[in-house]
Amino acid sequence: MSKNVENKCIIFGIGNSGRQDDGLGWAFLDLLKKNEFEKASFEYKYQLHIEDAELISNYNTVFFVDASKNDLIIGYKFDTCTASNKYSFSTHALVPETILYLSEHLYNHKPKAYILAIQGYEWELKNGLTKMAAENLNKAAEFFNQKIFLQHIKNRT
Repeated sequence: MSKNVENKCIIFGIGNSGRQDDGLGWAFLDLLKKNEFEKASFEYKYQLHIEDAELISNYNTVFFVDASKNDLIIGYKFDTCTASNKYSFSTHALVPETILYLSEHLYNHKPKAYILAIQGYEWELKNGLTKMAAENLNKAAEFFNQKIFLQHIKNRT
């Protein structure tokens, strides 16, 4: 089955806004929407699921945005996502690389995929980002808007 995926982009915001900085992925999507960002589809996810492999098979570019507990030198890290058949005994630990692998092997479609990790600091049951995480979010969004997505749009036209 051939799908028309030309010029289609999806951005996954992964996390939970009720757990402080774990909500960075969702907050990232909220920022894009607030800026009337209309060039992509948005998916708010608590975690990735096997079914997301079918979803991304409908797109030629995928961005996964999530909070990170790692120390990131500039507060965020942007990388290419490479397909991998990593998994655990539980489906509660699917990573973007596995979703990409499943899309390629089950649906014969391998979109360009990227991961944007944004450093967070607090993970308690509480609404709202910490001040430092919000600063990292703004830096990551500025980088994404100016460098990544604009380049993506230029390459599509």
